[in-house]
Amino acid sequence: MSSRIEQLIDEIEEYIDGCKYQPLSNTKIIVNKEEIDELLRELRMKTPDEIKRYQKIISNKEAILNDARAKAEALINEATIHTNELINEHEIMQQAYAQANEVVKMATQQAQEILDNATTEANNVRMAAMQYTDDILANVENLMNQTMKTTTDHYESFMNAMNHYSDIVNANRVELNPPEADKFVGEDIPDAPAGAGGGASDGLNLDLI
Repeated sequence: MSSRIEQLIDEIEEYIDGCKYQPLSNTKIIVNKEEIDELLRELRMKTPDEIKRYQKIISNKEAILNDARAKAEALINEATIHTNELINEHEIMQQAYAQANEVVKMATQQAQEILDNATTEANNVRMAAMQYTDDILANVENLMNQTMKTTTDHYESFMNAMNHYSDIVNANRVELNPPEADKFVGEDIPDAPAGAGGGASDGLNLDLI
């Protein structure tokens, strides 16, 4: 069963995939700020809980080792009791010693195997939990970087458009007030020929705005 943080990452990816592209672009998308902020806010709230859960898994290493130690001690105690019972049988004293040594040796070997297996299992659990947590944080980092890049691209596109429109407005103002018009101040301006148009504003390219 996937965690809530994985579900949130999937939802954010689906949301980004479902966003419309900007006009004349196949890489830049239009993002609803409120929707993406809500998903990121829940992601930030859930991330600490997920990390705590995996820290709890890592702490189970000690519980696994303690359980293995308890089993090993119980096995050795049982072997010791059995050894004492054999020693108390005087008629089989020599056999009792031999059997006791063998039992203790086997018990010690089994106890060591239990501890080794428990240690390996605990380390595997710890490494898997750490790797999984790191993968989740990497996905969160990539998502944040993508969001910041999208925001920067939108700002740069907006500023480029504003500069373009400013140039158009300035050009139209120059057409309305050409510098050479100053030399006609105080002079009679001849009537325009018939059919020449209605004045300077007739040639103004206002469609550019």
